Amino acid sequence: KAQAKRARSEAGCEPEQTPPSGLLADIPLALPGLTRAVKLQARAASVGFDWNDARLVLEKIREETEELEAVLNSGGSEEIEDEAGDLLFAVANFCRHAHADPEAAIRRANAKFERRFGFIEETLAQQGRSPAEAGLEEMESLWERAKRSETG
Repeated sequence: KAQAKRARSEAGCEPEQTPPSGLLADIPLALPGLTRAVKLQARAASVGFDWNDARLVLEKIREETEELEAVLNSGGSEEIEDEAGDLLFAVANFCRHAHADPEAAIRRANAKFERRFGFIEETLAQQGRSPAEAGLEEMESLWERAKRSETG
């Protein structure tokens, strides 16, 4: 009962109301955001609400990026968050079309960032310095070195 009450509350229902129904209603709110986005999109796709080509999703990503840039120049933090959310939703959709797990993709990107930033820290530490003592240009140069060392 407590779980059902919590689900109704998270879905925006008053206690005496029934939870929303529909095609998307049973997709758990507790899922990680990108995973839930993919499940929502896949469910909508099951009734034909979908693009038939990943390239079309890339166009949508470009559109969302432009919208994000527009609000960055003139919007408040809530508008920026909304547009950033739309961009992430579109990227999750691209991952679905490309048969890539967006959660795995972001974990890999996080690990890559940690590795490369660790290289920056280690290289600077060998010089008796910290990243706070280096400029962005120097850290970018070290980043590129780390990147090259990973690819060959």
